[in-house]
Amino acid sequence: MEGQDSRKTRDDVVTVTVHHTGEPILIETTTGRSLRSVLLEADLSPYTSLTAYANCGGRGICATCGVRVRDTTEPTHWHDRLADRFGYPRLSCQIAVMEDMTIELVEEKRVWGRREPKS
Repeated sequence: MEGQDSRKTRDDVVTVTVHHTGEPILIETTTGRSLRSVLLEADLSPYTSLTAYANCGGRGICATCGVRVRDTTEPTHWHDRLADRFGYPRLSCQIAVMEDMTIELVEEKRVWGRREPKS
């Protein structure tokens, strides 16, 4: 980008709080990144042992990178909207991290994750 300052400002940095095991894990990242990418770079996989190797690579078609979003982040992908509506984990590959958010990695899932009643 010629003529533009490409350095990230503090306004571009957001925090993802991940509940997994033990204490919450805080990950700082820049806005607009895929939650799936952010998790994988932090060695926190949204996959099961099987789906870690058999997945679509973040294209939103295999439904194996589900996480529980504990904030009001609005789903944009059709699969993600249905998951949110019916209480299934949402696809981390289809969530752009635009603001601070809190998520939970799904511990017990066969491929995609069990349903959780809406509150």
